[in-house]
Amino acid sequence: MASVTVPETSKTVTLVNYIPEGLPGPEHFSIVEAPSPTPDTLEEGEVLAAIHVMSADPYLRSGCKSEEKGGAVPRPMAGFVVGSIVASKSSNWKDGDMFGGSLPFCTVQVVKAAAVAGLWNLGKLPRDKASLGVGVLGMPGSTAYGGLFGVLRPNKEKKEVLWVSGAGGAVGSLVGQLAKNISGCTVIGSCGGPDKCKMVKEKFGFDHVIDYKTVSTAEELAAKLKEVAPDGIDMYFDNVGGIHFEAAMATLAPYGRVAVCGGISRYNEGERGFEKFHPTDMIYTFQRVEGFMCRPWLSGKEGNFHTEMPKWLAEGKVVAEETVFEGIDQWPMAFQSLFTGGNNGKVVINV
Repeated sequence: MASVTVPETSKTVTLVNYIPEGLPGPEHFSIVEAPSPTPDTLEEGEVLAAIHVMSADPYLRSGCKSEEKGGAVPRPMAGFVVGSIVASKSSNWKDGDMFGGSLPFCTVQVVKAAAVAGLWNLGKLPRDKASLGVGVLGMPGSTAYGGLFGVLRPNKEKKEVLWVSGAGGAVGSLVGQLAKNISGCTVIGSCGGPDKCKMVKEKFGFDHVIDYKTVSTAEELAAKLKEVAPDGIDMYFDNVGGIHFEAAMATLAPYGRVAVCGGISRYNEGERGFEKFHPTDMIYTFQRVEGFMCRPWLSGKEGNFHTEMPKWLAEGKVVAEETVFEGIDQWPMAFQSLFTGGNNGKVVINV
């Protein structure tokens, strides 16, 4: 691979004000500049990395609320990135290698040996496709893969019914496509607004779509579900929480499964609310609710995500949708878009 050149100045997304509740915005962040580190500063096992793409994801919201949640401010934000190796003192990496990882949102940085161990090689992914490494080939893709195949485990012989909330987002859109095109499920999605509903049905191929903005209670949402799944749902992939979780439990069939991935409907609340949930209702119906995160599948310890997802992407069995922001200065607005419905699919920031 060609060598990677780096600018003299690095830029870091820095949280400067806590956000106890409400929308995050530019007033809460600063882009801090500093001289870029150089290869001569590397110690054994370390690499010097140039970051090409940064991610903005809903899970980052919690750590912005207080010192207790995420540490003192000012502090660098960190999350999933795609970058290239500029210089290496690690036997596992050479100059020019493209990688994915969870690192500070800093354009040029030294990656310590302990963190180098957590990087994954993106192989021959073209530079102009680097954003896929924080999307379908990264955390969102492995979350969809692990939640569906590892937690929900659809039964292909029964053509089960899956409902996924946040169906227009980075994870939900992939869950539905995998469930339909790989597992043969009937797929119901929910998202906000007619444009997103059209995209979810026409581009992602969902069988049914519910516009959650047309309802205001769990009962109304459950009624919408029953219109398209009169016998109930077999699986629910939860990205939203709130009334979506309550409606899922009200329509979950015997032996039904729920994968709890996120709860974006409550992330901006000061005092966290609680869903109405009666665990004893699950006893005689043999139902299961399970929380999880992407790490086992992204690390390769479980499943075959790193071989199967690229194959399915190449075959067209999954398609990736992105909302792209240009420049690290746009990271705060990219982050805000996750909570205003201003994104389709994965939010990425080309730096």
